[in-house]
Amino acid sequence: MQNLGDVKDGQASESGITMPLLAIVYFSISGTTETLAHAVARGAAGIADIALCRIAGDDIVSGRFQNERLLETIDRADVVAFGSPTYMGGPAAQFKAFADASSDRWSEQRWANKIAGGFTTGACAGGDQLHTLTYFSILAAQHGMLWCGIDIPGGEDPSGRNRLGSQLGLATHLVEGALPPSDLTTAEYLGQRLAKMAGRKG
Repeated sequence: MQNLGDVKDGQASESGITMPLLAIVYFSISGTTETLAHAVARGAAGIADIALCRIAGDDIVSGRFQNERLLETIDRADVVAFGSPTYMGGPAAQFKAFADASSDRWSEQRWANKIAGGFTTGACAGGDQLHTLTYFSILAAQHGMLWCGIDIPGGEDPSGRNRLGSQLGLATHLVEGALPPSDLTTAEYLGQRLAKMAGRKG
C-alpha cells in the first residue's frame, strides 16, 4: 500500500508479472472513509499496485480542486475506486470539486475503459448513501469507465458482507461509533474484485 505518487506505472510483482494499478481516490474528514479506503487497498494487495489518493483540504483553492499529480495518477491507473462520506444526500463538496476538475479528462475521454467502483459511509443505515454511489457511477459513465458493483446479495452472505444490501457499491454507516467488521470485510472484497476485474481486462 503506497501513497499518491509513490507507486510506479507497470511495477512488476515478485513473480515478474506486471500488475494493474488501482487508484483509490477519496475524501475523509473524520477518518471513517479513510479506514474504508485502506480496507479496499488490503483487499487488492498482491493483485494490483495501489495508489492511495486522498483529497486534502489544501487541494481546494478558491473552491476549485488543484492537484494535477492526483489526476495524473488516475491517468496511469487501470482501475479506480471512488470514496466519500455521504453529506446531505450526496458526496462531500471536496470530492465534488475533484470530479468537476476532471472535466478536461472527460472532454478527451482519457479515463475511458478503466474499471471503476465506489464506497461511501453515512450517519445512519438509510442515510441516502445510494445517491452518493449513483453519483460515482454517473461520474464513471461520463468518463467512459466500466462500473463494477458488488456481486454479494444483501442479507444472503454467511459472513455478513454487504450488510446494507447495496449492489452498486459499498454503503455503510457507524454502529455504536465504529464500522462493523463485516463492512470492512466487504471493503476488502470490493478491492479484491476491482483488482481481479482489472487483471481480467488486461
